[in-house]
Amino acid sequence: MKLRITGKNNLELTDALKNAVEKKLSIVDKFFEDDTDVNVVLSVVKNDQIVEVTIPYKGVIFRAEARSEDMYSTLDEVVEKLKKQWRKYKTKLEKRFNVKIPADLQLAAEEPEKEPREEEFKIVRTKKFGMKPMSPEEAILQMNLLGHDFYIFNNVETDDINVVYRRRDGSYGLIEAEKM
Repeated sequence: MKLRITGKNNLELTDALKNAVEKKLSIVDKFFEDDTDVNVVLSVVKNDQIVEVTIPYKGVIFRAEARSEDMYSTLDEVVEKLKKQWRKYKTKLEKRFNVKIPADLQLAAEEPEKEPREEEFKIVRTKKFGMKPMSPEEAILQMNLLGHDFYIFNNVETDDINVVYRRRDGSYGLIEAEKM
């Protein structure tokens, strides 16, 4: 794997931190080819230490993000998420092509998995409501009044269906549909 480690928000990448990233990601190294690019972004926001890992591999993107107060435990959490994604990917390959993944690509201490069920997308509730035209600011107000994290509305300015949502940092976002 070709590691590209980047620091954001004035995070200084020390040799110890780089070595820790390399050591932790060596666990998943055997799953990917030598020329696979691995992008690692380390950042600090307030008291949160954030690690983001992105691995594009054969048309699939493995991506894991974790945050905690300690960078090293955050690295452990990201590696666990990547291992879980690899298991899911491996199982789908086995089912799709009816082949067994070679033993050298199995996780080292992998416990035998129970036969996972294919994900079912079952709709358990349908809701309909009328949408009066409103501005994004009115939609945010309505969302906050209802105590929701998102709100679908008819944008009075564009006459399109839009979504406002509350972001993790407490600010708001607007999703506008784009016709394809």
